[in-house]
Amino acid sequence: MSKTIYTNGLIYTLDAGNPLVEAVVVENGRIVDTGSHDDMLLHWGRTGSTIVDLQGKMVTPGLIDSHLHLSGVANHFLDLDLVGVKSKGEMLERIKDKAKTIAPGKWLIGMGWDENLFTDGTFPTIEELDREAPNCPIYLKRICHHAFLVNSKALEMCHYHASSEVPAGGTIVLDPFTKKPTGLLLESASQLITKYIPERKYEEYKNGLKQAMKFALKKGLTSVHTNDPAYLGGLDQTYQMFDELINGEGIGLRCNLLIDYPYLKRLKEKGMFAGFGNEKLQIGAIKIFADGAFGRRTALLSEPYQDDPGQLGEAMHSQEALYEMIKEIRDHGFPIAVHTIGDKALENVLDILDQIPKVKYRDRLIHVSLVREELIRRLMDSSRIADIQPRFVVGDYPWVKERVGEKRERFLYAWKTLLSSGVLCAGGSDAPIEPVDPLLGIHAAVTRRAPLETHNGWNEQEKLSMLEAIKLFTISGAYATNEEDCKGTISRGKLADMTVFSNNLFAIEDPDEVLRTKIEMTITDGVIQYGA
Repeated sequence: MSKTIYTNGLIYTLDAGNPLVEAVVVENGRIVDTGSHDDMLLHWGRTGSTIVDLQGKMVTPGLIDSHLHLSGVANHFLDLDLVGVKSKGEMLERIKDKAKTIAPGKWLIGMGWDENLFTDGTFPTIEELDREAPNCPIYLKRICHHAFLVNSKALEMCHYHASSEVPAGGTIVLDPFTKKPTGLLLESASQLITKYIPERKYEEYKNGLKQAMKFALKKGLTSVHTNDPAYLGGLDQTYQMFDELINGEGIGLRCNLLIDYPYLKRLKEKGMFAGFGNEKLQIGAIKIFADGAFGRRTALLSEPYQDDPGQLGEAMHSQEALYEMIKEIRDHGFPIAVHTIGDKALENVLDILDQIPKVKYRDRLIHVSLVREELIRRLMDSSRIADIQPRFVVGDYPWVKERVGEKRERFLYAWKTLLSSGVLCAGGSDAPIEPVDPLLGIHAAVTRRAPLETHNGWNEQEKLSMLEAIKLFTISGAYATNEEDCKGTISRGKLADMTVFSNNLFAIEDPDEVLRTKIEMTITDGVIQYGA
């Protein structure tokens, strides 16, 4: 295979031994050399190499999203997209328009609503949903995926009645006066509905997933760690889709698959293990939930919510059950990836990890939204990594301050403190909860505010430098999957994954310039997957 020389760029390698170069030489998907334009052309340019002129653009190692759900991103191409809707009226109008395109009795599925953005009150009532879609059962996921809206048709289709048994950890919210459903379901109560929603056909799933992968590449991502089996028809079908798209059709996005705990047994039956696969598609950690989210006060806290003193949140499992789950995962040699938003949920998981042997791969604490000082010390372990989502500060402020109170806000999304303490942290989006665009994550990390806001940032002492933010989405993402030896920096011998930007992010004075920056190229295996 001929060599390709990417040259005439501002190439920030994040390799301490050679931090800034002008050219990168690629052969067989690997980086074989880096250096100045003149030296690389002198040594490698006489052998018929392909020359790609970067035109002075900024280049970093390929961007990595350490936690998202490609299946959820795919749904944005298949279902009703409610992300960013600013009012109940707008939400109802979108539902009405979508219902007109759906045959009577067919499900209207949507996702992404967030009542905290609404300028005209709270989320729609069940009566309002019934009015806009009288003939279609409705199932709408909140932005956090921990709350859901349904209409009367959906409850009817699912044979709901007042004595229906609600799955553990779930709630069907009732009107305090009529004792009838409001249309709002919390946490696992959604299982009453989802088991009646027909599965999509395989090719429909696959087409949506393909669009999601291409969209991720367009946003500059070269690798993602994605959690999908529960949404793509199980382990077998999920792996088959990814394998066909990546290894079969050559979609150039590297994917590490987080597998939900209920599929652990099936993994063993199929002979799959952590690291199973190849450099393009691998099995990763086993995903479990320890608690919920701040939005509906289901994140598990060690002290009551400031705005609801009778509420501590909800543990998804008893401590005994959580221990047995993690022990079973360990017995099979897998690392864990645990959703922990509240400080008590994090404490519960760390209490268990301290009791059981480590494995080859790092354990992942996903979100780590609220911490305490003593918990930070326990996270300072090279076998543990915090998967943080900088854009959460945009989605959750200012209302989250009311949830936790001024005293605890000091340790809310405390990224600078975590990094300064030596905690390994990797950056992700949790898309579709937040946008898949890593530039938005980088902007949030350095400003701690939404794009149109002009203040100094929420809990501003926790702002990251541009270098720290970019490392979250490059070398740190490689650490999350124990792949720091083959990706995360632009170094000889590593995979030739790079992202090219329209602006030099290290030279900008106004961090809002990040929002005006475009992805010029996304390169994996030395091949341009998106761009010129």
